[in-house]
Amino acid sequence: MKKSLSFLFLFFSILALSQNFHQYVNPFIGTGSHGHTYPGATVPFGMVQLSPDTRIDGSWDGCSGYHYSDKTIYGFSHTHLNGTGVSDYGDIMLMPTMGEPTFDNKIYASPFSHSNEKATAGFYSVKLDKHNIDVNLTTSTRVGFHEYTFNQNGLANIILDLNHRDKLLEGQIRVIDTKTIEVLRRSEAWARNQYVYARIEFNVPMKVSKTKKSNSEILEISGMSFSKQVKKGEKILVKVSLSPTSYEGAKLNMSEIKHWDFEKVKKEAEEIWNKQLSKIEVTESDKDKLAVFYTALYHTMVQPNIAQDIDGKYRGRDNKINVAEGFDYYSVFSLWDTFRAAHPLYTIIEKKRTADFINTFLKQYEQGGRLPVWELASNETDCMIGYHSVSVMADAMAKGITGFDYEKCFEAAKHSAMLDHLGLEAYKKNGFISMDDEHESVSKTLEYAYDDWCIAQMAQILKKHEDYEYFMKRSQNWKNIFDWNTGFMRPKKNGGWDKPFDPREINNNFTEGNSWQYSFFVPQDIPGMIEAYGGNDRFEVKLDEMFNSESKTTGREQVDVTGLIGQYAHGNEPSHHMAYLYNYIGKPEKTTEKVHYILNNFYKNTPDGLIGNEDCGQMSAWYVLSSMGIYPVTPGEVSWSTSIPFYDKIKVNFESKQTKVITKNSEDIDLVYFDEDSDDEVVAVVGMLESDVKKITPVPVIHAESKSFKDKMKVELISNSNMPIYYHTSFEHDKQRYVNPIEIDKSCTVYAQIINSHTERSKEVFATFFKKPNNYTIEIKSKYNPQYHAGGNDGLLDGIFGTTNWRKGDWQGYQSQDFEAIVDLQEPKTFSEIHSNYLQDQRSWILMPTKVEYYTSMDNVNFTLLGTSSNDVNPKQEENCIKDFRCISTPINARYVKVKAYNFGKLPEWHQGFGGDAFIFIDEITIK
Repeated sequence: MKKSLSFLFLFFSILALSQNFHQYVNPFIGTGSHGHTYPGATVPFGMVQLSPDTRIDGSWDGCSGYHYSDKTIYGFSHTHLNGTGVSDYGDIMLMPTMGEPTFDNKIYASPFSHSNEKATAGFYSVKLDKHNIDVNLTTSTRVGFHEYTFNQNGLANIILDLNHRDKLLEGQIRVIDTKTIEVLRRSEAWARNQYVYARIEFNVPMKVSKTKKSNSEILEISGMSFSKQVKKGEKILVKVSLSPTSYEGAKLNMSEIKHWDFEKVKKEAEEIWNKQLSKIEVTESDKDKLAVFYTALYHTMVQPNIAQDIDGKYRGRDNKINVAEGFDYYSVFSLWDTFRAAHPLYTIIEKKRTADFINTFLKQYEQGGRLPVWELASNETDCMIGYHSVSVMADAMAKGITGFDYEKCFEAAKHSAMLDHLGLEAYKKNGFISMDDEHESVSKTLEYAYDDWCIAQMAQILKKHEDYEYFMKRSQNWKNIFDWNTGFMRPKKNGGWDKPFDPREINNNFTEGNSWQYSFFVPQDIPGMIEAYGGNDRFEVKLDEMFNSESKTTGREQVDVTGLIGQYAHGNEPSHHMAYLYNYIGKPEKTTEKVHYILNNFYKNTPDGLIGNEDCGQMSAWYVLSSMGIYPVTPGEVSWSTSIPFYDKIKVNFESKQTKVITKNSEDIDLVYFDEDSDDEVVAVVGMLESDVKKITPVPVIHAESKSFKDKMKVELISNSNMPIYYHTSFEHDKQRYVNPIEIDKSCTVYAQIINSHTERSKEVFATFFKKPNNYTIEIKSKYNPQYHAGGNDGLLDGIFGTTNWRKGDWQGYQSQDFEAIVDLQEPKTFSEIHSNYLQDQRSWILMPTKVEYYTSMDNVNFTLLGTSSNDVNPKQEENCIKDFRCISTPINARYVKVKAYNFGKLPEWHQGFGGDAFIFIDEITIK
């Protein structure tokens, strides 16, 4: 039994709320540094997020539209994302000005000062210094309410600019009367096809003073200004209702606010927040700690967002208008982040919404063909990895939450797991994903294995025994990428371990992290993971090493990896459960020590008070749950891992009107099942991998010096067990037992499998080796990026061609320089063609060279230009492509061939990485 602090659960009726919880919320937390939050007005899970925009360039630190370091406001738009790593939204932007109206955002923008800015839950205000205009903002669920006070006489304008932030696909502005406007904004960014209808109502008549039209056939109107002469101190009030479906939907939604009393709406928003935030009551005298806690709780409640009209109509994944019957339809599901702590938190305080979220998943499955991965505005962004909808569903089913179809959930989950995309085909066949199959192979293998365990738990609940056994077996696939010698999860390439290997290196084998940050992600089989590391003592040493290592990563610069304690990175989600792993080896004091250090040091009542992206509430959900002394290391288990609560007393008010109190009283327990309907502490045994499930045999490792060779090469087969390995090749089909290294002298595929009996056998693993088509050598004058080495110099002459998925590691990458290399044919040869292949993925800063020159020489000193191949690929082309820059001439005799490719140079203004340096990616040089 582990020593951990207990929860004192007391039942009593909820008393009338007297505390104003909204007063503790500081929406500016996370608006600085890399938190990516916004300070504007919203209500819990509301459709409208009415907030100022200080960033319109799509920059990473401007993903929410606002950054605390900025000094200019461009306007106030009605949709924003909370703490994401990709920019989108910013729909229906209004900006009050004085004087001659304009659609030039450099002119209508205004400087502002934080000293004249205020934000609370449901309210935002600021003074626009340019024309001395006071702006107050508040909202209901679907309506944004603006109050503008013009502090000087003159012509007041309200600019409506649809060409704001993301790409405008279609714009319509219809003037109904002098007080009413209807708007359609269809746009493209992260969400490829987003519809926002709006109804704008003024409290006074306004005159259309200027219109901005587009030459596009689809774009009709992209801007309009509305003007009125005002006297000093005069106010203009504006209401904006949103709808994803239609003008009629926006008109219906406007009925949420039928009056023009701004203070009444503000007070109603505050009351809604008080009720919502009262679900968890903290006893604490330190006002900064109260601000941190309640802002964290607030940040877990600003999304997902209601995405249906008052009458239940919503735009589905099929882009058709549907009606939600018996549930509410939501949007903005950052599931790679939020499955870890935010959704488990919702199972405590948002059971009805949890069912609604899952019903939304199921409708998206029915209408779009699969469960959401990272859904935004009824668009699938396919951002991040895994199919973590199944974690949310399995967790809710395990905890007995009702209101959704369990059978349909299992059907949808199984469908996601049986697809053949994103490495799943190889995962199902081979038991792991290799670099050859898919990028981010280690992370995908690990996260698919966890999701499979979740599906198995669903199958067990539904008594689907065959499915349970199948997915439990798949959930052990993590063992196929665990290197028992180094004690790390490692990428595999061509049947063996990729090398060189540095566990600190951030590269394309991992999702926003490195091997340290993924080597402990086996939440579904923690006892098995501990055993793989060598038992409790060695596992403790490994955890200690991670937390005590140098806080420095190598490889690619990854802006998400922040908040380092050694190699633990609290600023990004893969690390979030790790401090709790000490609980599983009888060291709860180390869990509490690490958890409290993070609570004290990585969450502050300041704009830079978040150590990393908020990520739609996950960063804050970690704080809320850890403050309570619980954390869901394994969503899908009914139990929680524990630590000493951070506050003396926390009261949880459930939807059922029951209450429980958490205190720091201690006693020996394992994991606590947080059940509002039970007056007992239910202790759960840690046994993620049930004993009745047969353990898999990990695949053997095929080790060779390289994928290609000149004359002959030895191939070794390695296992972490004493069980025999059998192998065969593509030219010797009979299996034989492996004894000594295999020597190959021609291109072939080697197949290997551990076979101990008919019941104990691994998946079959294979590796393909190529005999080089020639004995050429190459001298590369340029210096490739160590992450993009393609196996070294010989990778450009091995006859193996890379695909458009450069993240699989088959391309050499050169940044801020031209590429230059000399191929030595070893003796004079006659040839007439030279080819070199290049790749373009402009979104990743990889652009075609402007031209490629080919030279020949007999002495490697004096070179003659043979020909030039120019680029004809548009640098703005979004689809990845490969181009053969070839040179064809009359036959020529030479020994040396020089290839020089000219780098694109600095990224242009239209590019998101404007001012950065482009890459050249080259794979194969062919001479014939």
